[in-house]
Amino acid sequence: MSIWRWADMIDPIPETSRITLGEGDTPLVRSKSIGPAAGLKNLFFKLETGNASGSYKDRFAYAAISDMVARGKTKCIATSSGNTGAALAAYCAAAGIECHIAIVEGAPLGKLKQMMAYGANIARIKNFGTDAAATELVFKKLEQLGQRPDSAMQVSGFVYSPVGMSGVQTVAFELAEQAPQLIDHVFCPAGGGGLCVAMARGFAQLVDKGQLEKSAAVECVQPEGNDTISGPLRNGAAKAQEVVCTTKVSGLQVASVVDGHLAVEGCRASGGTGHLVSDEYVWAVQRRLAREEGIFSEPAGAVALSGALQAAKRGEVAADAMIVCMVTGSGFKDVAAVDRMNADVECPLVEADAVDAW
Repeated sequence: MSIWRWADMIDPIPETSRITLGEGDTPLVRSKSIGPAAGLKNLFFKLETGNASGSYKDRFAYAAISDMVARGKTKCIATSSGNTGAALAAYCAAAGIECHIAIVEGAPLGKLKQMMAYGANIARIKNFGTDAAATELVFKKLEQLGQRPDSAMQVSGFVYSPVGMSGVQTVAFELAEQAPQLIDHVFCPAGGGGLCVAMARGFAQLVDKGQLEKSAAVECVQPEGNDTISGPLRNGAAKAQEVVCTTKVSGLQVASVVDGHLAVEGCRASGGTGHLVSDEYVWAVQRRLAREEGIFSEPAGAVALSGALQAAKRGEVAADAMIVCMVTGSGFKDVAAVDRMNADVECPLVEADAVDAW
């Protein structure tokens, strides 16, 4: 089914301008190992790795670039830590739109190569993504460029690109269709917080339409080194906070607030809270996903599960709760992280007669 079946539930885009690369309708699979080992009977993974460019950001790009087509824009001005850039580059290529992307300094090489393969013009910016002042300066300059008549700035945040981000709400619509029972918790990784906002708004739409009894609690999970949202949310603060980002989890290195205030509001209204996890724990959970579930995720895609497992240890989720963890991006996007996973193994060259030793 086409993701455009949700066209009447996102920001309106004329049918003649709609771009698609087969995004959406990604699998929801039950945990066979990790969930039962943690005492969680109904732990599921939403595999956004199945989207066209390998991450959930395709849900943003299909709506954002279709809106640009509708408005006659021919130049996309964007910023990214990786996945947004890859998604926008892919959809710009499909739409015949010029794509220029400012990249955070620590973005993985695999994601940069993917953007360039689609034909995007990219540059890494010093201190972008780790220092709030530098990040704010880049955003201001990009906003100016995006105001040119032929251009539009696309950033995967509601405060910058609400039309594109409305497309991300489709993940909540799909989950409501796919889940075998009412979902109690959805754990989402957060950098700028847009996914949390989209999830909360998507479920709220379904409740308002009478299609769901209640919203799932949207749980915001962040690395400890980028605590813009999760700490304030858990501690009862009204707003998110800027930080000096120290996490090495690519894709979640967002020192500025972006959608943070909206995420605090939306997650809290849904009944969710914030969760902080260490980088080392994320690396370990990423490895477990691959070796115990057969799910090849980038580190950011393992953050949601890290938060869920930590919540289970704390007794913050019931053993029989229906829990969904967002696996947001493919392992192919971060080669260095894969090398870390495989640090204790090797692929030896052996003689043919040695095969029977297996």
